[in-house]
Amino acid sequence: MPKAVLTIFLLILSNTFMTFAWYGHLKFKEMKWSQSLPLFTIILISWGIAFFEYLLQVPANRIGFRSYGGPFSLVQLKVLQEVITLVVFVAFSLLVFKNETFRWNHLIGFFFLVLAVYFIFKK
Repeated sequence: MPKAVLTIFLLILSNTFMTFAWYGHLKFKEMKWSQSLPLFTIILISWGIAFFEYLLQVPANRIGFRSYGGPFSLVQLKVLQEVITLVVFVAFSLLVFKNETFRWNHLIGFFFLVLAVYFIFKK
């Protein structure tokens, strides 16, 4: 598998875990088992989920980074990661938080982020 594809795949997986760690706990109030958990316990659960994000994010960055034989510069990696984060977040929020809506101004903002990727990768 090419390093660019592997990097992007690992970034998608890692961002999926991080999105669940950062925002998944907001749905805990709907789950009976977690309704009385103190905030510190919720933090530990989220931290445990985020651990798996790191298991994927760190290798993705090392595989993808030019200094380790990958195809991406540091800035390219960061912008790529941010756009992947946004795509994963949108999918997550539409699937998990069905009461959230996306409006045209959100789409325009996302479009400008994609343009940022274009300009960052432009030679």
